[in-house]
Amino acid sequence: MNEVLNGVDISYKAPGVDEQTRYEKIHTVIFGESDDASKMVAAEIAELIREKEKLSQKAILGLATGSTPKGVYSELIRLHKEEGLSFKNVITFNLDEYYPIEPDALQSYVRFMNDHLFDHIDIDPNNVHVPDGTLDPVEIQAYCERYEEKILELGGLDIQILGIGRTGHIGFNEPGSQINSRTRLITLDHITRIDAASDFFGEDFVPKKAITMGVGTILKAKRVILMAWGEGKAGVVKRTVEGEVSDTVPATYLQMHPNATIVIDEAAADELVRIKSPWLVGDCLWTDRMIKRAVIWLSLKLQKPILKLTDRDYNDNGMSGLIAEYGSAYEINLKLFNTLQHTITGWPGGKPGADDTNRPERAEPANKKVVIFSPHPDDDVISMGGTFIRLVDQGHDVHVAYQTSGNIAVFDEDVVRFVDFFKDFNGEHSVSNEDGNALYSEIREFINNKKPGEIDHPIVRQVKGLIRRGEAKAACRYVGIGDEKAHFLDLPFYETGLVKKKPIGEEDVKIIVDLLQKIKPHQIYAAGDLSDPHGTHRVCLTAIFRALEQLKDEDWIKDCYVWLYRGAWQEWGIEDIDMAVPISPMELMRKRKAIFKHQSQKDSAVFPGSDKREFWQRAEDRNHGLAELYDKLGMAEYEAMEAFKRYYF
Repeated sequence: MNEVLNGVDISYKAPGVDEQTRYEKIHTVIFGESDDASKMVAAEIAELIREKEKLSQKAILGLATGSTPKGVYSELIRLHKEEGLSFKNVITFNLDEYYPIEPDALQSYVRFMNDHLFDHIDIDPNNVHVPDGTLDPVEIQAYCERYEEKILELGGLDIQILGIGRTGHIGFNEPGSQINSRTRLITLDHITRIDAASDFFGEDFVPKKAITMGVGTILKAKRVILMAWGEGKAGVVKRTVEGEVSDTVPATYLQMHPNATIVIDEAAADELVRIKSPWLVGDCLWTDRMIKRAVIWLSLKLQKPILKLTDRDYNDNGMSGLIAEYGSAYEINLKLFNTLQHTITGWPGGKPGADDTNRPERAEPANKKVVIFSPHPDDDVISMGGTFIRLVDQGHDVHVAYQTSGNIAVFDEDVVRFVDFFKDFNGEHSVSNEDGNALYSEIREFINNKKPGEIDHPIVRQVKGLIRRGEAKAACRYVGIGDEKAHFLDLPFYETGLVKKKPIGEEDVKIIVDLLQKIKPHQIYAAGDLSDPHGTHRVCLTAIFRALEQLKDEDWIKDCYVWLYRGAWQEWGIEDIDMAVPISPMELMRKRKAIFKHQSQKDSAVFPGSDKREFWQRAEDRNHGLAELYDKLGMAEYEAMEAFKRYYF
């Protein structure tokens, strides 16, 4: 099966056989979408189960938890319910479990496996093994030894599936784990605990230890499949597939396994040589995007502006084919310089009366109706606050649609502070303060007795939502639009009270469709930074795309441009940018002040992700960094820039 990405054949050939994969040290398969990859992995597992059943043997599976294998488990459930796949001959061993933790805790891997697989198939509960997070400390060593023995007694794992952490850990084998390590109690790496903080509603509640299969245990499996999805895993995938074997990235030990495969989607493959710079490993199809990527890469590598690149620069860096096709560096340089120059505009809504032939936006209508979709109540100003300000200042009719309430991302002490204010204010201006006192007491009692990860009382969630709504309104007023142009959609998929959300539904899509039909915008801005670790941005974008699909035959939408922004979690690569908006020092300060209106997210957010910087610092660093990149390529020097990619539907 041949697969093509960016004009390059990405279907796997064995190392040493195909030039394209010569940097890769593990069998690596790239899929366009994670859903397709998950189905392939599930199909292999199903085939093993059926083959073992024919032989009256047990299929011994090593299973993983986390967001990565969910698609595999979903497909296995479908195969069971719709195609009769039985799990009666299956025995499972899970990789790991937090310690200490109760099996019915929201974050326990026992509960995860029950919710996502075991409760939906016909597996014998006695054949399920998940490390025990309730053991007395003195029992752990013997328990771990017995865990290993059970696997060996059954002839070893037939298939072990894995995800991968940002530190390169497999299971909970953190950096420093040795190749011969066995099932054991380990101390979790700080980065791993930060990454898990959202599930536990704060890093302080994440267990410091875990029980995990060892690297040696994993490597003894007859077949190992490691999966990774999304842009956020691209860096660690590159180190795993192309780097040297090292205990600092335990996943690299898989290079030593005779039957290991890395299964990834396009986004997770983005840093691999055959995808990022295929001209270094052989011939490639020189599409406009590939030329743009290659010339930018060459310019930054040699630290030379684009217009100063020479024929020799191209020839010495694997790009002689491009010179042969276009004739000279001069022609290529000029083409790319103009392409990048045309992405820069100080008029994100279009410049009235100007020749817009080479501008990213249309000149007319001069005053456009604009909808900025913000997944959370602060993504608008964090990610595109400068452009937001510019659009308002230039006279466009700007609306903001806050897709979710953001009510799980507020500290409990903020709720107490606001309710305390309400109680005191009510006492000053009311004959009776009984209602205020009762509400205050009810909330304080709940918060004082709240367990880590416990779903908030409905009133507490309501107060948290109102706190974030008030902050969003304050930011909008500061930017210059009235309350009537701030739309709080409160999409139902989000309202679970947990980090885990419901799947996007028709009700969510209808809310977006109704808003767009009401405003009929000329421009739509939406969050495209899919590395948001909690997945809300991805779900919100999916809801918008589904709404646009339903509206595609409307007359007004045929004249509507959709721009995707990034900023809180990642930035567009320059080769993907279709519009870059310069931000002046004054506008950057105004953007910062707009972000500051979101006081509940200031100083320390509930879910900061792995980046220790505050959101305003992340945004400014990315805005400065993008301007510096444009400057290095030979463009005009700006203080800061925000970037957008156009979405065609």
